[in-house]
Amino acid sequence: MKLNDLTPAPGSRKNRKRVGRGPGGTDKTAGRGHKGQKARSGAGKGQFFEGGRSTLISRLPKRGFNNVGTTYEVVNLSQLAALEGDTFDRTALEGAGLVRRKNRPLKLLARGEVTRALTVHVDAASEAAVRAVQAAGGRVVLPDSGQSAGSENAEQAG
Repeated sequence: MKLNDLTPAPGSRKNRKRVGRGPGGTDKTAGRGHKGQKARSGAGKGQFFEGGRSTLISRLPKRGFNNVGTTYEVVNLSQLAALEGDTFDRTALEGAGLVRRKNRPLKLLARGEVTRALTVHVDAASEAAVRAVQAAGGRVVLPDSGQSAGSENAEQAG
């Protein structure tokens, strides 16, 4: 037996109905009847049409809170500790495969531990992550201030 000898079992395949292609039952109106909304192409009432009244989702009361906040790409301290080098910015993190969506801002979170001094350039960072990096002798640089995070607190205290 060869591949070109294979055929489907007799009667298992049926040709599709070609409507609107000459006499034979489905020629002129292609099985859609005469005129009317359902005879038109692209026509129909839609899945949630309820005869002209307001749809169910419109009639139900609206409750709750719709949070339209910033969605960050998250980088954890444990991920940074596993990488080589001591300075990390967006391009270095993208090259390491830690950033999936390039249009989202980066946020550093404190999951894991850091044992060496790191310089991290991110868009946002949790306070615990900043403290952990500073305790290891490193610094976190945020874009709005241009300085390392936590240095403003030291200036105000001193």
